Amino acid sequence: MKFIKISLAVLCLLCLLNMPYGYYELFRVFAMCSFVFLAYKERRKDIWLLLWIVSAILVQPFYKFIIVKEIWNIIDVLWAFLLIWSLKKKHERIRFIIQSICY
Repeated sequence: MKFIKISLAVLCLLCLLNMPYGYYELFRVFAMCSFVFLAYKERRKDIWLLLWIVSAILVQPFYKFIIVKEIWNIIDVLWAFLLIWSLKKKHERIRFIIQSICY
């Protein structure tokens, strides 16, 4: 799972460059499959499950959401950060804080 998260984070950061359109199409397919896989693997962690499902819906290649490139760049950086941050094991304290705010 670490390999998928790191690979997806690198691919997200590559989206910040001026790549050919085909790259973004392949990225959408790979990212959707990866986010669905991550949602399945982390189905017991409510916050991560919701985040990965929303990410999969946003990036899915079947219906493209019309979002300007600058916003996609922000989303890509946010995804890269969250993917790398989710590799850490010691974020239970922050999870507790987020859950206490939400409930």
